[in-house]
Amino acid sequence: QVQLVESGGGLVQAGGSLRLSCAASGRTFSNYIMGWFRQPPGKEREFVAAVGWLGDSKYYTDSVKGRFTISRDNAKNTMYLQMNSLKPEDTAVYYCNHLLSFRPAIPRGDWGQGTQVTVSS
Repeated sequence: QVQLVESGGGLVQAGGSLRLSCAASGRTFSNYIMGWFRQPPGKEREFVAAVGWLGDSKYYTDSVKGRFTISRDNAKNTMYLQMNSLKPEDTAVYYCNHLLSFRPAIPRGDWGQGTQVTVSS
């Protein structure tokens, strides 16, 4: 199983940007389809975006389309989430995971610590 560590979160004003990273170690990163999820305060964890093995297949939950971009660099064993035009409702702990299924995105591994994103209005 691959081990994953999220980073890049922080406090940002509405309209700002952040770039999250998900660093992988262990098994061959390029063997896995990957996804980002988030858990807003007091709510269930939800899907954000998924990316295929080569980074060419991607899809997003409707609320982030046009604002977030998922990508991966298999040479660096890292996945990214570029978040632009952030809104207060994007406030959440963000997690990455490798997936059992691309669509729907079904996470397959244990959850890590996540990285906190807080968007102030």
